[in-house]
Amino acid sequence: MPLPLLITGVAGVAGYNALAYFQQKYPGQVIGIRQEDNWPLCGPGIEACNAEDRQALARLFDRYQFRSVLNCAGNCALRSCELDTRLAWRTNVEGLVSLLSIIAEQPVRLVHTSIDLVFGGRDGGPSAWDGHEEHQPTDPVTVYGKTMVAAERLLADWMPQSCTLRISLPMGISFNGHAGAIDWIQSRFKKGRPATLYFDEVRTPTYTDCLNRVYERALTKNLTGLYHAGGPRSLSLYQIAQIVNRVGGYDPSLLMGCNRIEAGPMPPRAGNVTLDSSKLAAELGFTPFDPWPLDDAMSPTHELWHYDRQGQCGSPDLLASILYRNPRSAIS
Repeated sequence: MPLPLLITGVAGVAGYNALAYFQQKYPGQVIGIRQEDNWPLCGPGIEACNAEDRQALARLFDRYQFRSVLNCAGNCALRSCELDTRLAWRTNVEGLVSLLSIIAEQPVRLVHTSIDLVFGGRDGGPSAWDGHEEHQPTDPVTVYGKTMVAAERLLADWMPQSCTLRISLPMGISFNGHAGAIDWIQSRFKKGRPATLYFDEVRTPTYTDCLNRVYERALTKNLTGLYHAGGPRSLSLYQIAQIVNRVGGYDPSLLMGCNRIEAGPMPPRAGNVTLDSSKLAAELGFTPFDPWPLDDAMSPTHELWHYDRQGQCGSPDLLASILYRNPRSAIS
């Protein structure tokens, strides 16, 4: 893989876990950047630099002479993006403009992460269909999704030799304990507060352990074009919360469910946005993702599944070992 490597957006779950993975594998050769005002996120190899600040970004390139970039930057807070579209555009589009203006005509490998929410979604539960394919037109219902579509199109025009990976929910640890899907759900249960999740918003979550290896393959193999990078198991947000509740050993009565239409208009919610990742598997020559969670017995089968503990006591430690991390990776 061309080194040194720059990773943007390390405050997010995908970027944070990628930084740890690549820094361990290539010590001294990997730098991550975070927004300047995010001062709690610090440590070796982390630089404060707003991605949309071209001059500051250019200085980093002059200093480190990056030969690869993994772009995980983006504001995925749905409500914040709806209420401040300018902020969403600056973070999700202008940051990429700055990056491309520096590297578009340089020998720099770029892998860019997009999201399944570039689709508005179909109706139906996890088994309704096989998922979106890359050739299907985008139709986002959120400002976040619209800005991510704009970033994809910008990249296709300016740097077609790059690679775009549309991911779904990355399942891994976060630096602050509340940046990811697992974090938010678990934080509610820990405090004895109810959490309401949707029966009809369906995603294809992936372990960050698997995503990290895909990023590395994409950078090393010189992958170009657009690929879907969602896991093989489709789950509704309600089912994901069921898993967190049961594995974490939390009070099952705290989990509530509803359909998107009952949640109100702000922010808009997508439907079934599952991704078909067979194109990526064919290009790589192997199936890149394990199901999340790895154990099939941890996949909900009905709406009260999380009440059925089968004599097993869940715990936050168990959750950390099998939901935040891929048990198969730990063994290998």
